[in-house]
Amino acid sequence: MLQVKRWSELLNKKWKGPGTKYLILALVCALVILLPTGARGQFGLDPCCAIISAGLNSISSLLKSVVAQPLSAIHQIEQQGVTFEQQVVYPVTAINSARGMINQLQSPLRQMTELYRLPLNSATLPTPQQLEQVLLSHNPQLAAQVGQNYTALYGTVMTADDAPQPVRDVVDATDAEAQAALKRAIELDALADVELAAADRMNQQIGNAAPGSAPILEAEAAAWNVRANAYTQSALAELMRVRSVDLANASARIKFSAGSTAGLRTTTNQILGTTPR
Repeated sequence: MLQVKRWSELLNKKWKGPGTKYLILALVCALVILLPTGARGQFGLDPCCAIISAGLNSISSLLKSVVAQPLSAIHQIEQQGVTFEQQVVYPVTAINSARGMINQLQSPLRQMTELYRLPLNSATLPTPQQLEQVLLSHNPQLAAQVGQNYTALYGTVMTADDAPQPVRDVVDATDAEAQAALKRAIELDALADVELAAADRMNQQIGNAAPGSAPILEAEAAAWNVRANAYTQSALAELMRVRSVDLANASARIKFSAGSTAGLRTTTNQILGTTPR
């Protein structure tokens, strides 16, 4: 107890001394200086952060005023172009109407094709039937058989003893022209079949085409033009057949006349009692 009392008196004397208060004040200031301070945020009051923030705001303003407005104008022009195409150039109602018309025409077109391909064979005797089958075959590969079937039906060129040379030349030329026309008619039939098949494919593609992907009406007109050309060529082939038959008949009449002349000469020689040359 006595020692504690002595220490208490000593501290009181030191505290009441003139330099003690200054020493404590110096210690407090040192502690304040040495204590750690708080960190500054990214967008605090730092001048660098303020400059960066101002630059970003300036760039954002330029994008909105210089870039965004022209892009908006371009977008409006494109939208107007799309609207013009949808309402004026390729109106949806007109496209749907054209596609509906195409679908409705498919059935009549198929019926016309079936009628076009109906068999027309009419010969009843074996020899004419063979020639007719080749002529109506629509197969160009059978054109080589026209010559033998034609000769079997209309005969060959008469011999030199049965007709003079000019008559034989005319008959041979007539037969050649008739056979060439018959062969061409077969080729035209095959060509018409190809064009009809192409027209059918075009009609199917047009009916399934997306709106605005092609000028549907122009394509449909082109398909009809191809089909009309096919029918025209088929009719031309038939006219060529008729003309060929006419030529063949004319040639046959000459042949028959030559045969009659040969028979008359033989009969005359027999009557006169001479040996025919």
